Amino acid sequence: MARSTVMSARDIEFLLYEWLDTASLPERERYAEHDRETFDGVLALAEQLATDVFAPINRLVDTDEPRMDAEGRVVLPAEVEKALAAYSASGLPSSVFDAELGGMQLPFVVHAACSAWFQAACVGAFAYPFLAEGNANLLVSHGSPEQVATYAVPVIEGRWYGTMALSEPQAGSSLGDITTRAVRQDDGSYRLSGTKMWISGGDHELGENIVHLMLARTPDAPAGTKGISLFVVPKHLVDEDGSLGERNDVVLVGLNHKMGYRGTTNTLLNLGEGGHTPGGEAGAVGFLVGEEGQGLQAMFHMMNEARVSVGAGAMALGYTGYLHALAYAHERTQGRALGQKDASTPPVPLTAHPDVRRMLLAQKSYVEGALALVLYCGRLVDEVTTGATEQERDEADTLLGVLTPIAKSWPSQWCLAANDLAIQVHGGYGYTRDYAVEQHYRDNRLNPIHEGTHGIQALDLLGRKVVLGGGRGLGLLAARVQRTIERADAAGGDAATYAVELRGRLDDLLRTTATLWEGGDPELALANASVYLEATGHLVVAWLWLEQLLAAGEAEGTFYDGKRAAARYFFRFELPKVGPQLDLLASLDRTTLDLDPAVL
Repeated sequence: MARSTVMSARDIEFLLYEWLDTASLPERERYAEHDRETFDGVLALAEQLATDVFAPINRLVDTDEPRMDAEGRVVLPAEVEKALAAYSASGLPSSVFDAELGGMQLPFVVHAACSAWFQAACVGAFAYPFLAEGNANLLVSHGSPEQVATYAVPVIEGRWYGTMALSEPQAGSSLGDITTRAVRQDDGSYRLSGTKMWISGGDHELGENIVHLMLARTPDAPAGTKGISLFVVPKHLVDEDGSLGERNDVVLVGLNHKMGYRGTTNTLLNLGEGGHTPGGEAGAVGFLVGEEGQGLQAMFHMMNEARVSVGAGAMALGYTGYLHALAYAHERTQGRALGQKDASTPPVPLTAHPDVRRMLLAQKSYVEGALALVLYCGRLVDEVTTGATEQERDEADTLLGVLTPIAKSWPSQWCLAANDLAIQVHGGYGYTRDYAVEQHYRDNRLNPIHEGTHGIQALDLLGRKVVLGGGRGLGLLAARVQRTIERADAAGGDAATYAVELRGRLDDLLRTTATLWEGGDPELALANASVYLEATGHLVVAWLWLEQLLAAGEAEGTFYDGKRAAARYFFRFELPKVGPQLDLLASLDRTTLDLDPAVL
C-alpha cells in the first residue's frame, strides 16, 4: 500500500496511543460516551475527507486566488464551498464542543490530530472553519448565554463562519495603538467605526453569515491595552428569531495579495461608512462581550488557541512537504553510489546518496518532533478540562502557557526549514510549480508572522511566561523533563546517553535564565529573546524525542527504527546548537541593544 503524502496515520496512532495514552480518556466523565473505536472512526473520517476532498483542491486555491467582483463580493472557486460543505456535513466542526451545544465532546488531542490532516491537505481552505471554531470557543467561554445561542451555535453547526479582527493599518501587532471607536447606544448596543487590516476570512460568501470578534475603544477608554473592549460584530444583523436581517456596516475595501496561503481571504475592512444599518446611520452594530476594558484578556483566549493552531499548521505543511520529498527521493533515480566506478551501471534512487538521506532525516526529525509538540499541547488542554484534581488542572494550564509561544514559533521556524529541504531534495524540479513542495514553502512562510511574530513569541516566553509566578512555569517544565531523563537513565542504551546530554542542556538553560534576569534590567534581559526562544524550543523538542524513544522501547519494525534514527539525528545534529546560543545569552551580549540604527 502506497504511503500517504498528506500525513502519516501511523505516526498519529503511535503518538496518541503508544505515547499519550489517549485510549484511557474515556474513563473520564466528559469523554465517557467515547472509546478508542470512536476515536479511530473520527480519525479515519478526517483522513478520508482530507485526502479525497481537500487535497485535490490545494493547487486550485493557490492559482485561483480570491478576487472581488464588481459588486464588491469575494469570488472563490466553487470547489472550496463544496469541500467546506462536506466538512460541515461530517460533524467535525462540533467535535470538541459540549453536547448541550450540539457538540461531540471529543478530547481536544483527538481533534488536533484530525485537524492536522486538513491543514496538511489544504490549509487555505481549512482556515475558514478553523478560525470559526476558535471564534465560537471564545464566545462559549466569555459571551453571555444569549450571545452563545445567537452567534456561537450557528458557527458550531457549521452554518456560519467567524473571525478575530484585531489589527489595524497603523498598529499591526501593537494592539495598544488601535483606534477603532465603539460608542454605546441607548439600546445597549454599540456603533463601531474604524478600519481593520489583515483579517483572515474577513469576507466571503461561503456561509450564511460571518461573526467578527472585534477589538475597539469606547470614547472614555484609557490609552494602551487596558482601554480595549471586545465586540461581536456580525456581517449580517440577526433578528430576534435568529433569522438574518440587514447587512451590517462592515465594508470590504480590498483583499491583500499574499505570497502563499492564498486560498484564505485576507481583508481590509472599513466600519462606519454608512448606509448599511437601520436608518442609514454610520457605524457597524456591535455587542459588548464581557465588560468594557476587558477585551484583550478575553481575546487572548482565541489568540492563544490560534497560536498553537498556527504551529500545528506549520507542522502539517512541513510534514506533507517531507512526505512528498520522501516519495520523490524513492522514485527518482540520479547518479551512482560514491564507490561505483562503472558508468554503465543504472543510476540509483536519490535515497542512495548520504546527503539526500541527511536532508530527509532532518525533515523527519523536525516534522515528527513538531507533531509530538502539538499533540502534547492538545493533551494538556484535555488535562486542563478534565484533570482529576484542581492542582493537576492548574499545573497543566501553567505548563500549556509556557509551551504556547514555543508551539507557535518552533514549528513555524523548523518546519519551514523542512519545506526548504523538501525543495532541495527535488532539485530544480522543486523550484517549479510542477511539484507541490514550492507551494508548501510559500504557504508556510506566513506562519512565523501571523498571530504574533517570532520576536513577539520570544518576548512572551522570556518576558512573561518563564518569570510568571516566580518562575513556576519553567520549573514545571524542567520537572517534567527531569522525570523523562530519569526514566531514560533507567532504560539504558542510547536513551541513557541522550539523557546525559539533555540534562546538561537543561541545567544550562536554567542557569542562563537566572543570569538574564539577575541584573533586573528587562531591556538587557530581552535584547536577545529570540535566541532564548530558539534554544528553549530545541531543548523541548529534544525532550519530546526522548519521550518518543522511550515509548518505542524495544519494538521492532521500520517504523520504530525510523523513530530511533530521527531521535539520534536530533541529539547528534540539532541539540548541540543550543550550547552556543546559551553561551551568547549568558554573556549578556549588547550588540543589538547598543546598535545605532543609523549604521544599518
